[in-house]
Amino acid sequence: MKTIKIMMAVTLAVMVTSSFAAKVVKSKRGDLDVTSHKDGGSVVCTANFNDELTILSETDTKVFVKGNCGKGWVEKSKVEYVAKGPGDKSLVLDSIGIEAWIDNPSAIFVLENNGIDFEGVDINRDFREYLTYTMDREQTEMRNGEN
Repeated sequence: MKTIKIMMAVTLAVMVTSSFAAKVVKSKRGDLDVTSHKDGGSVVCTANFNDELTILSETDTKVFVKGNCGKGWVEKSKVEYVAKGPGDKSLVLDSIGIEAWIDNPSAIFVLENNGIDFEGVDINRDFREYLTYTMDREQTEMRNGEN
């Protein structure tokens, strides 16, 4: 039971940190004027074309960003999201034993080393013959014994 709690805590921590990951934007074209108010206002600073800005808040047409030069509002149409690098997103659980019991059995199976013999469903249909003429769904189902 203790391992389940540890597993759940680790999973929850990973989900929370990934959901609050900061969105980063940069200018689409040229330098950006970061203003003090949504409606424009005074220019707090000018972000260079290559500067990455972290989004703190957003509305329909504006984003409140924080950069090296300061914080302020920028139009959404002038920025684009910065894609994150691929990075390693794997989670290794080799040292954690996973045990679980459910009160309401349903279609949940864990197959370990193919220990359970079962017969799979054979879905083998050759579609090459259908490529030469228009298919009628009802005729195809009747021919193959479906519905």
